Amino acid sequence: MNNTIIQTQTGLSQFYAKVYGFVAMGIGLSAVVSGLMLTVFQQHLINVLVGSPMVLYLIIFGELGLVLFASRAAARNTPMALPLFLIYSAVNGYTLSFVIARYTQTTVLQAFVSAAVMFAVMAVIGLVTKKDLSAVGKFCLAALLGVIIASVVNMFIGSGTMSFIVSLASVLIFAGLIAWDNQQMRLVYEELNGQVPMGWIVSLALNLYLDFINLFIHLLNIFARRD
Repeated sequence: MNNTIIQTQTGLSQFYAKVYGFVAMGIGLSAVVSGLMLTVFQQHLINVLVGSPMVLYLIIFGELGLVLFASRAAARNTPMALPLFLIYSAVNGYTLSFVIARYTQTTVLQAFVSAAVMFAVMAVIGLVTKKDLSAVGKFCLAALLGVIIASVVNMFIGSGTMSFIVSLASVLIFAGLIAWDNQQMRLVYEELNGQVPMGWIVSLALNLYLDFINLFIHLLNIFARRD
């Protein structure tokens, strides 16, 4: 029996490592692309902002379609799931560079470190807690819809205060989603008796990647308010 428990824990650890390996690949790829845009291809970034902002908007809309396509491919467990996830990470790194360019290096570093620490803490909570977080996850998803609506409204209003409030709410929402998504990892592994297909692994990694990126973006806005 002890051998069975050890084997189960080993398999679960390997499963977590595989999911987080893909998350790290996605975040790393986004960071590299953003870094190149802010240094090597800085002139291109300036040209787009000054002369062709519509190009950026089109890429952003295309990016939304790409993440939906990647999610669908992962749900269907197709071989394209992982390549689409990595392509999306690269494109997201491109668009993120236009966001990061608005902030100082100190603010970006503070936001990234804070996002990493918060992500790690909430991930551990989600992995070890015995409490069912389904209610938390559903509440966060409902609250996220409200935040998205408020963000769209604020695009027309342009209120700095509302933007700050939205970011504060978003940080709490994504913190809850990180815990929930990590608990879902364990539940998926247990329900499938450790035989988790690649599509599920990519889907879980994509969710965690999006949680981290959104947490980072909203922390950027919060830290920028202090500058």
